Amino acid sequence: MIDEYCKLYGAPEGLRVYRAPGRVNLIGEHTDYNLGFVCPVALDLATYIATAPSPDGRLRIYSEDRKEMRTWRIPEIDAAAPAHHWTDYPLGVARELVRAGYAIEPANLLIRSTVPEGSGLSSSAALEVSSALAFLNGRAIKPIELARLCQRAERNFVGMPCGIMDQYISVFGREQSAVRIDCRSLDHRDILLPGSITFVAVNTMVKHALAGSAYQDRVRECTAAVERLQQRFPEATSLRDVSVEQFESAAGLLPEVVRKRARHVVTEDDRVERFVAAGAAGDLEGMGKLMVESHRSLQHDYEVSCAELDFLVDTALGMEGVYGSRMTGGGFGGCTVTMLRRGAEPDFQRQIVAAYEREFRVIPGVYGCRPSAGAGEVKNSETIPPVN
Repeated sequence: MIDEYCKLYGAPEGLRVYRAPGRVNLIGEHTDYNLGFVCPVALDLATYIATAPSPDGRLRIYSEDRKEMRTWRIPEIDAAAPAHHWTDYPLGVARELVRAGYAIEPANLLIRSTVPEGSGLSSSAALEVSSALAFLNGRAIKPIELARLCQRAERNFVGMPCGIMDQYISVFGREQSAVRIDCRSLDHRDILLPGSITFVAVNTMVKHALAGSAYQDRVRECTAAVERLQQRFPEATSLRDVSVEQFESAAGLLPEVVRKRARHVVTEDDRVERFVAAGAAGDLEGMGKLMVESHRSLQHDYEVSCAELDFLVDTALGMEGVYGSRMTGGGFGGCTVTMLRRGAEPDFQRQIVAAYEREFRVIPGVYGCRPSAGAGEVKNSETIPPVN
């Protein structure tokens, strides 16, 4: 990667490389913007950014994947407007840093990513967090403030009303562990996963156009549910404040669509807690069952699945060594995540690829989900994967 940087920009002084991982969410979908609970893992798929000072007072960002570069003068950054372009993610982060009191220094950046775009594995958060580290270039920031700043960039500049899960796990990921996050308090605890299981993500290779608008619709529908439920439970300020029993007693207050959305969120928060407890007890069957329940809720109540995701889940559940499977991410395409017996991965990959190709005439991507560390600087001894 350093060689590629030198070909592009010349041999610089002070070159540093930063990394931020993508993530797969094991359970707890669409609960983060409802201030609930999630249980993701950071992946060894990551976005890497090499940076060094620029001598001409400009900021340049080049993507190896897209073979594209954009350039800004430093004074332009704070007043920049979204261009509906991939560079909105790093530029939004730069603007939030300026507003938080961190000067953006002239620099030349080169981006390399192994997180597949549009897969539901959070390539956007990996880009945001790695960009923030590159812009800071060694300056101190509290990890939680780094996650919150990157979330603000996506909400305020990119225009996606996301919760904090993706940025949080990109910062706080742990090797060999999932992370159970409380999206209200922003506390977390590491969840050591049973050694006899592994997780595999399978990419549908599709992203339906409905995803962006439907996400915003779901945010509004959840807000509407809270407003109605406050008639019965005035202390509830988000759906995470409503228990399953309370929801069932008050479900008649809600219009049908809003009721379905709220039922998913309330039961999904409960599933996260039961999933963590099942893992601690070594109840692998219970963990897998909860993943399937999560998918059916996303499929029927939250209505963010699609034919490709449902096919992958249903097919996986008929395979040897599989405990559970569900869609992961925002929905309408992207990935499933499947929990299976360690050692069953080769047969699973061969069978799921063949079945999906027969059904859709598309070869799906398959990625092992190895829990990895959160974002940071890459040391000289580390190996960076080649560009996709």
